[in-house]
Amino acid sequence: MRFDIDEQSRILEMAWEDRTPFEAIEHQFGLNESAVIRFVRQSLTSNSFKLWRERASGRKTKHAMLRSSNVSRGYCPTQYKLR
Repeated sequence: MRFDIDEQSRILEMAWEDRTPFEAIEHQFGLNESAVIRFVRQSLTSNSFKLWRERASGRKTKHAMLRSSNVSRGYCPTQYKLR
């Protein structure tokens, strides 16, 4: 799949977000978890990829099936507050 620069940026942003599950990325962009991992690997330096992979691997919120039922949205409630 080909993505424009804005879509690429959004995929990376969603991948880094702790509360955005891989299933949301797949729903929006058609990339399953393994495709997201490949995409991130190609988009980041090797050190940044290692940091991301370590972070994403330890997050239950990155997988919809493992999420607590208390997590009902993909972002922190203070993330989009207007100032």
